[in-house]
Amino acid sequence: MSDREEIIKVIETFFDAGKTKDLTKLKEIQLNDSSFSSFSDVPPYDLKDFATTVMLEELRFVSISDYDYKITNPKISVFDDTAVAAFELNQKGMLVDNKAFTGEHISINGRATFVLVKRPTWKIVHIHLSKIKD
Repeated sequence: MSDREEIIKVIETFFDAGKTKDLTKLKEIQLNDSSFSSFSDVPPYDLKDFATTVMLEELRFVSISDYDYKITNPKISVFDDTAVAAFELNQKGMLVDNKAFTGEHISINGRATFVLVKRPTWKIVHIHLSKIKD
């Protein structure tokens, strides 16, 4: 498998966690290191570390039922043991409020940039998700 194929697989594994609810994969594909960072398309918007990111990702994916995503126009650039993947992203599902027993259909169009390092397999070291205003 080429580096580009491996990188796409890592990114798909990230978003597949929202579909399968197998959240253990999130810790396996992201670099648990002080160099990890992320920006999200949902509050809080500050720069986050590994532990905070994983906790918020798990909360987000658990809160959305019938989650699905589509990656379009990916551009992957590999520089030795570092890679940048940029793409457009559509995420859909039902945002569930378990306390009120209600749900709201969501569709988020956005952009994403993932930075990965090879240690020895490709691991996500930075994520930046941003919504595209409708």
